[in-house]
Amino acid sequence: MDEIGLFPLGVVLLPTERIPLHIFEPRYRQLIGECLTGGQEFGLVLGDDDAMQTVGTFARVTEVLNRFDDGRLDVVVAGGRRFEIAERTEGRSYQTALVESYDDEADPAPADDIARAVGLYSRLVELTGSDADAPDAAAPALSFELAARFEFVPSLKQELLEARSERRRLARLCEMLELATEVVERQHEIALLASTNGHAKPGGP
Repeated sequence: MDEIGLFPLGVVLLPTERIPLHIFEPRYRQLIGECLTGGQEFGLVLGDDDAMQTVGTFARVTEVLNRFDDGRLDVVVAGGRRFEIAERTEGRSYQTALVESYDDEADPAPADDIARAVGLYSRLVELTGSDADAPDAAAPALSFELAARFEFVPSLKQELLEARSERRRLARLCEMLELATEVVERQHEIALLASTNGHAKPGGP
């Protein structure tokens, strides 16, 4: 087991995902400063000082965007491997824990689900007008790569993070993408009706 510094937040960081963080609390400025100096990772977990999830993601600072005179930092972090908290520890200004690796079972997703997920992703990109790159359908953890490109609520992302089967995870992601597609399509329909004062335009020349 490894002992790492923990950074509990109200967000979930998925493997392969990159997110910006504003570091302002002194204890977490110390944690990030030590990670920058030593090149080590820290653990990002969903929660707060009173309660946190037990499965989180190793995070590494990939870019420092701003350093403020008062010590605050704007950074970008990237998600790596998952971990499970085995035991909380003490002795630092920030929270620490002994953690164990949290790996997938040997349960790959079938080709049909992969094609379905990529198709739903492409449809959402088209509907939202995004310029996001096409995903690598051969990626070993395609579910994480796709989910990291959308703003799902933390509870859904935590559900994906804790799933230990790429097959089950991708099937659940397809459900989420289908719902998101239906919502965006409905928004487009409402916008179209609003532009015509609620009346559909008749066909014909």
